[in-house]
Amino acid sequence: MDRMTADEVLSTGEVVTWGEGSVAQAKELEARLLSEEIPVRLAKPAAKACCGGGCGCGAKLSIEVRKDDVERIVSVLQGDWLDAVRKEGLLTEGSKAVAFGLVQLGVPEGTDAALACPACGFQGALVNGACGDCGLQLE
Repeated sequence: MDRMTADEVLSTGEVVTWGEGSVAQAKELEARLLSEEIPVRLAKPAAKACCGGGCGCGAKLSIEVRKDDVERIVSVLQGDWLDAVRKEGLLTEGSKAVAFGLVQLGVPEGTDAALACPACGFQGALVNGACGDCGLQLE
């Protein structure tokens, strides 16, 4: 899909701002999503209180997509992440990959070894779906 076609598709239906990033990040994501035939449009983000000028923030772009495509975008990006993890040798066939990209590295299916929190490394029981040490929401 090209930018022109994406703009046409996005002119109909409900469009949401999926995220915001540097110009380079936004363009990279735009190219990735267009390659998957997911319409995307880059736009100037809404002004923020800190951006009255001279604050030193780098240029940013908003990433606009159809609301109906959000789940598909998440799926594409999760697949890309898992491919990168496998490429690095951190996840082998038969290992577990769980919600939010947490990986039980090198632990075969059916094992009860604890997952390490990706933020702080704590291994222990979750508290209301969050890390028992730093509180990062994991479920």
